[in-house]
Amino acid sequence: MTDGDLSEEAVEKHQEAGEILVEVVEEAKELVEPGATHLEVAEAAEARIVELGGEPAFPVNISIDHEASHATPEADDETEFGEDDMVCLDVGVHVDGYIADAAVTVDFSGSDELVEAAEQALDAALSEVEAGAEVGTVGQAIEDVIDGYGFSPVLNLSGHGLQRYDAHTGPSIPNRGVDRSAELEAGQVVAIEPFATDGTGKVGEGSHEQIFELQEERSVRDRAARQAMEQITSEFDGLPFAQRWLDTPRPGMALRRLKADGAITGYPVLQESEGRLVSQAEHSLIVTEDGYELLTEGLFG
Repeated sequence: MTDGDLSEEAVEKHQEAGEILVEVVEEAKELVEPGATHLEVAEAAEARIVELGGEPAFPVNISIDHEASHATPEADDETEFGEDDMVCLDVGVHVDGYIADAAVTVDFSGSDELVEAAEQALDAALSEVEAGAEVGTVGQAIEDVIDGYGFSPVLNLSGHGLQRYDAHTGPSIPNRGVDRSAELEAGQVVAIEPFATDGTGKVGEGSHEQIFELQEERSVRDRAARQAMEQITSEFDGLPFAQRWLDTPRPGMALRRLKADGAITGYPVLQESEGRLVSQAEHSLIVTEDGYELLTEGLFG
């Protein structure tokens, strides 16, 4: 039983989202194999979420090798998984706006220890979670484990809170030790996501951008942009969406116009600054007075 300000209905819907998420991620992992396309896996996972009674909280992220986040395929993407790929699969599910978020790494590169470092860091982080715990202490647990493997945590990525129809809220949960940090509170829903790399531990923005989010509903003259705005405001509930989800003609041009007008923002793919490998592991949970309730139980077991 959780405590704090979260209602019983909210808890139940977060739990339902978590159950759907675990099933979808486990199925998607089996689809990730050399020769399969990124688009096939993303669309299969997103369709399965809906089939099970949820909705995608954001487009399925499929990040390869040096990519850390925000990579999702285009509508006509024929990119196949390679025989030496490291694949980070990040999936979000919401039920009536209540979100669960999780990520796993599927590795064909032979870098088992890099994958293990992120997963063990996640376990260490969970052992620090309870109401009153400082997020800097959680981050220190992550940093210590990844350092112990001889790798670096990605310092400028962090875990985050999950609120209704908002997949990235406070508190920020760092992947390193931080002094004078915020305290976790009972009833908070958070996602903890260590990233481990054999590089320097920093990511930067690439040029590719396929994920967007509404900033402000605007009136636009261009027909394609207007159609895109209508779909964005009626279907996506303010959550991130993929360009390939749009039904409008010339979606790329429509999104460029909306972005130039300040109606939407884009999320460029984040890449390790030296082009080195990145692994990821992520759970969602509800903080309780004496620990936590895991929403994504069984994901790594």
